[in-house]
Amino acid sequence: MAPAVIEEGIIQKLIKNDKVRWWNKPNLRTLYLLLVPFCLFIESTSGFDSSMMNGMQALNYWQEFFNHPKGAMLGLLVACYNVGAVSSIPFVPIITDHVGRRWSIVFGSVIMIIGAIMQGLARNIAMFIFARIFLGHGIVYAIISGAALLGELGHPKERQFLGSMFNAFFGVGAVLGAGIVVRTIEIQSDWSWRLPSILQCLPSLIQVAFAFTVPESPRWLVSKDRSEEALQILIKYHAEGDASDELPHLELAEIRKALEIENESRKRGWVELFQTQGMRRRSLVSGFLGLFVQFSGNSLISQYLVPILGMIGITDRWQQVRYNVGKEAWGLVIGLVLAAITPRFPRRRMYLLCASCLLLVYTGWTVAQARNRITGSVASGYAVLVFIFLYSPAYCLGYNALTYVYMVEIFPYYVRTKGLSWFQFWSRSAAMFSSFVNPIGLTDIGWKYLLTYVCWLCFEVVFIYFFFPETFGKTLEELTFLFDDEQEAKQIFEASTEKVLQDPTSVTEIHESPEKKV
Repeated sequence: MAPAVIEEGIIQKLIKNDKVRWWNKPNLRTLYLLLVPFCLFIESTSGFDSSMMNGMQALNYWQEFFNHPKGAMLGLLVACYNVGAVSSIPFVPIITDHVGRRWSIVFGSVIMIIGAIMQGLARNIAMFIFARIFLGHGIVYAIISGAALLGELGHPKERQFLGSMFNAFFGVGAVLGAGIVVRTIEIQSDWSWRLPSILQCLPSLIQVAFAFTVPESPRWLVSKDRSEEALQILIKYHAEGDASDELPHLELAEIRKALEIENESRKRGWVELFQTQGMRRRSLVSGFLGLFVQFSGNSLISQYLVPILGMIGITDRWQQVRYNVGKEAWGLVIGLVLAAITPRFPRRRMYLLCASCLLLVYTGWTVAQARNRITGSVASGYAVLVFIFLYSPAYCLGYNALTYVYMVEIFPYYVRTKGLSWFQFWSRSAAMFSSFVNPIGLTDIGWKYLLTYVCWLCFEVVFIYFFFPETFGKTLEELTFLFDDEQEAKQIFEASTEKVLQDPTSVTEIHESPEKKV
């Protein structure tokens, strides 16, 4: 059955009538500038880790300290970061709901700071692995809370843009990590790799420093019977302090009704993601999207560029770390540009274009690498480099720019945290698996290993074509009923906003917590 078509929501009509850009709104402008170091820098930690581990494989002192790791051992050293990330997923919703978005980000950031210091001071391989697991354990707390806080604090007009920029800032950390290794390669001691390891805590230190320059999530405040504070935040940033503006009052009414539904769903726990046909479809799409964003060959480039360069005859350490910096800088520019452009187009179409382009890139890369290994052609080796650089725009078309935008649109408000946790589970599991098996595949079967990704990308194109729903051009109200399984909730949301318009004083009845009503 096709999804029900409903009229444009009241909030969406108000947004369309608002012609003032965010940079001309002082309060909102200040909020967004503060969200950059506090929230957007979260993904920079992961980018720093990937490019740092990539570059450190070119450091002689790192190779000697870890006895020249290859195959499974190299995979373990890189993948243990995502082992820690997977281990934190069951605890993230508990911590986030209990202490709020800001404190959850601080909690994850403190863990990452401790992990980075332990990693840099590791006395043996066991301590290095434990430190990376500890470091990875903290990242998911920050990512899920940061993505949620961006969506819940951002003005409805800019939520898509903020969500697309969240992933794009992966490139900021990647450039920093790669650039630092370029300088520390000159250090003639173990500090050539210890210093970058310790400096991995920089993004987390920035997050802690800016933790209380931004307000808490209005959604979390309402859930804790602090609705008056939530309304004041919405008035200050979404209405520039104008208490007579309808938008913040309507948003508060929507949050309260969403939380009433969520409090009922909490009685069912994680089973909520699989209880109806519509929710099972959402979980299926988000789970496979988690696999796609981490198992489309991106970890092979971001974490094992040094072995790949060695396979095509580029063995000079200085050249390797410089190619790593160039690749990450190119990826950052492309990521930021496409994050500003891609959300303006239909989601399903962009995902199909993204997967198809990745398939073409990997096919060309496989042919070029095979020719280089079989014939020794120097030109084929440089063709491999061209395809590696072409990978970034292909990947950023969809998997980088749209991931968190699409997740917010796919999952209804009252199960969004669970949905993001479900997505993170499959994403981190795929990252852990690919990080471990990539060096084994490169060592054992060489260029033929690339055929694995060619086949997988073919599957991605088919899956996206048949299973990914289109969400572009629809209001959040429409997307709540994307699979036509929550008609009763639709009537509740519509009734709550209509009540506020008919009786503006009704929104002031905020002393009774939604939790107490259930």
